[in-house]
Order: sequence, then structure tokens, then C-alpha cells
Amino acid sequence: MRKLRGNPWAVLTVVSLGFFMTLLDLTIVNIAIPNMITKLHASLDDVLWVLNAYALVLAVLVITAGRLGDLFGPRTMFAAGVALFTVASAACGFAPGPGWLIAFRAVQGLGAAMLMPQTLAMITMVFPADRRGAAFGVWGAVAGAATIAGPTLGGLLVTAFDWRWIFFVNLPIGVIVLAAAFMLIPDLRPGRSHRLDIRGVTLASLALLAICYALVEGQRYNWGKISGFISIPLVGAVGVVLLALFIVDQAVRQRGENEPLIPFELFRSRNYTLMNWVSCTLSIGMLGIFLPLTIYLQSALGYSALKAGLTLMPASLVMIFLAPGVGKLTDKIGGKYILMSGLSLFAIGMGWVVLVADPHSAWYDFLAPLIVAGIGMGGTFAPLTTTAMREIQPRLAGAASGVLNTTRQVGSVIGTAAVGALLQNRLVASLTSEATTRAAALPPSARGPFVNGFRQAASSGLIGGSGSPAAKLPPGTPPSLAAELQRLGAEVFSIGYVHAMRWTMLMPIIVLGLAVLSCFGIRRVTAGRPPAAAPPAAEAKPEPEFR
Repeated sequence: MRKLRGNPWAVLTVVSLGFFMTLLDLTIVNIAIPNMITKLHASLDDVLWVLNAYALVLAVLVITAGRLGDLFGPRTMFAAGVALFTVASAACGFAPGPGWLIAFRAVQGLGAAMLMPQTLAMITMVFPADRRGAAFGVWGAVAGAATIAGPTLGGLLVTAFDWRWIFFVNLPIGVIVLAAAFMLIPDLRPGRSHRLDIRGVTLASLALLAICYALVEGQRYNWGKISGFISIPLVGAVGVVLLALFIVDQAVRQRGENEPLIPFELFRSRNYTLMNWVSCTLSIGMLGIFLPLTIYLQSALGYSALKAGLTLMPASLVMIFLAPGVGKLTDKIGGKYILMSGLSLFAIGMGWVVLVADPHSAWYDFLAPLIVAGIGMGGTFAPLTTTAMREIQPRLAGAASGVLNTTRQVGSVIGTAAVGALLQNRLVASLTSEATTRAAALPPSARGPFVNGFRQAASSGLIGGSGSPAAKLPPGTPPSLAAELQRLGAEVFSIGYVHAMRWTMLMPIIVLGLAVLSCFGIRRVTAGRPPAAAPPAAEAKPEPEFR
């Protein structure tokens, strides 16, 4: 075991397993949405907060956590994050209602924020620059596998047990990772002392919280008043002002002796700056695509959670197979054209899924599109991360990782919030239209309640299961009319949802197209090239210490 301690590949294995848990919990909840809505008597808005409470805390605190890793050591923060994440996962599994579950998910997000930026920081510290592509390839395979494997594993757990087991599954993984962290990871230090920028932490946290809250809750409040004079536009504007103050404060601190939360020298690397933008758009695209797709498979096609997960699995398998090799190729030829090809194939594959999706699609209709999407994902994560981190010095690894993960999580919040709002908006229109058309076959006295039921259900976010109007028939309804209402209700929902999903998924696919175009700006960096932001030799900082 002592021979493995400090071994780069052993470190990579442990941090990748911890990273896998945090990303798994971003997507595994998606497959359990219909089960949660039914068993917790929750609305779509409630369940979106189960998703967003986690992503929101991640987005707000991951920069701070990255800097704390520089201050206390990345292994210490990683282990503390794993421990908190594991305990919070158990609490989520035992949550008695939607409110408790949302609160425990926020705590779980805090644990994830503590450990996530340490993964990239430790990989950057233990691997030399000319071997990081292969390491980031493995890390990228884990990232992509967690993103798509979430629905498969979640489907198995929800089908065999119920939604609570999507959180209980983290417990054995967390215990193993925590033990391995102290046995296999040395006490890495950045080679210099750091001070925490308390003012910067406060401004950045409040700014991100206000902006993300406005995005998540905007649709619920019709983008208007929340209470009294407080409105969604006001909250968003406050967030933007605080963000501007944060940037000004950081600019001032760059010139003084006080250490800033975000060293601006990171952005002297054009590739690092560009990859933050691409990372954000990729997260918007991925979360924006898989949220409506997993609901479609279960609520519109009637698949079990397990069958829905298995339907999505080909993309995950292809991506896991390709990503490590793509990482090695990135070391040799650079990531620009690999990344552009990967993003393009992912967008094409998911666009193909939208085209073949209809109310009567079979699982094999999605096989070829998902394989194309999987090939694209395999060519995305490794070159993106390698391109971003290749020019970053180890002393700045924590800050660089924190910023990169923050942009990714902000993208996740934006993607989930925007797609959730757009989906709900389109559902109101499409379900009302379909219900009006099919109500003509009903007795006149049943037409109005039938249409209004779907309109109200869509507006309140009740999109299936116990929320379907057809599932709530008034007492004394004749059996023949009840059967006709159930049949027409199923048709209205499946056809209406498909129409709403197509318009909704168009937005994240367009965003992925923007990411492809952005990659034209990537500058070629050959292996072994010195970091762009390196200080003069006389002021060079020592390399990381291994304890």
C-alpha cells in the first residue's frame, strides 16, 4: 500500500471515484422524477428544486472550496467533502417530504462543492504536463459516465426499490473513497501559504445565489413579483450588481498584497478563458437535453425507470470506451479539432433523438442516435479539461479548478432552470391544444372540465402520474365515460408532451452549436510548453510538496 501512496494513477482512481459520486447525483435524480412526483405528492417545481438546490450550492461555493483547498491542502478538503456528502446522502434517503429533501440536497451540494475542485487540482499536481491529457481522459470518462450512467443506475434502483435508493447507493462508495483518500493520496501542498479572501467569498457567493435563484424561480413567479416590492427582475439585478462589485474588488486586490479569490493571471491563458465558456455551454446543453428526455421516456412512452435507463445506456458505454484514448490523442495533437468534433457529434446525435421521438417510439429507435451522441461525448470531456488546465501552474491549480467547476455548475443551473421553465411553458400550450382537439369526442358536459384539467395541471407543474387530470375522475363517473377519459387523457399527454419536448430541446442543441463555433478560438499548445502565466524565474514559486 505504501508503494501506491502518491502514485499518480492511484491518486487519479480515488479522486475520480469521488468525482463520480458528485456528478452522478446531478443526473440520477432525473430518472426518479415521476416516482418522486407520485410518492412524495410533489409538483414539477418541487422536483426541479431537488435538482437545483444541489446544483445551486455547488455553483455558489465551489470557487471558495477550491481556494480552501489551496489553504488547507486539497486532500483535507477532499476528505471532508466526501464525509459530508455521504452523511447528507443518507439524510436525503430518509427525507419525509419535498421540503426536507430539498434542504438535505443543499447540504449534499456543500459536500460536493468541497471535494469537486480538489480533483482537478490534485491531478494537475501529481501528473506532469505531457501526461495530463491521458489523466484528464480518464477523469473525463468518469465525468461523462456519471452524467449518462445516472439514469441507468437510477432506473435500476427505482424499479427494484424506490427513489430513496438513488441516495443510499452513495453510502458504500463514500466510505470506500474516504478510507482510500488517506491511504493512497499524499498530503499535497501548493508550495506556498495562502490567505482566504473573505470579502471576495461573500460578494461572489451572494451574487451567484441571487442570479441563480432568479433563473430557477423566474417561471414560478411569472418573471414578476415575489412578495411586496421584491421581484424576480430585482433579485437578478442585485445579483448582477454584486457580481460587478466582486469583479472590481478582485481587480483592486490583484495589485495589492492581499491575495484575491480569483487570480486574474489565470485568464492570461486564452485557452483557459475560452474553456470556461465552453464548459458552461456544454452543461447547459447536457442538462437541458437529458431532463426532458428522461421524463419523456417514462411519462410519455410509459417505460419503467429501468427500461428508460437502459435505453440511454449505449451513449454511456461508447463514451467510457472512447474517452481515455481521446485523452492520450489530445496530448499528441491538441484538443481543438477533437473537441469541435465531439461537441458537433453530441449535438447531431441528440438532434436525431428529437427527430425520431414520437408517442409510439420503441427503444431501438434511439440506439443509433445515442451511439452518435456517445461518440461525441467521448470526444468532449478530456480535450476540454486538458485544453483548460495544460497551461495552469500547480500553485494556481485550486483556484483554476474552482473557477472551471463553477462555470460548469452555473451552466447546469441555467440549463435546468431554463429548460424547466420552457418545458412547463410549452406544456401549457401543447396540452391545452391537444385536449381541446380531443374533447370534441366527449359529451358536452365533460369537455370543459377535461380541457381545464390539463391546462391547470400543466400550469402547476403536475406532468404525469397522480398529477394527470385523467387520473382524477369525479365520483359517479359512468364506466364507459371513465374509460374514454383515460384513453383520451393518455393520448393528450403523450402527444402534447412530445410537441413540447421538441421545442424545448431545440434550445440546448442551439447552445451546443455555439460551443462548437467558440472552439475556433483555441490556440495550439504543444506538450511541454511552459505555462503562459508563469512568473519570472527569480520569483518562481516552489512546486507542490508531498507529505
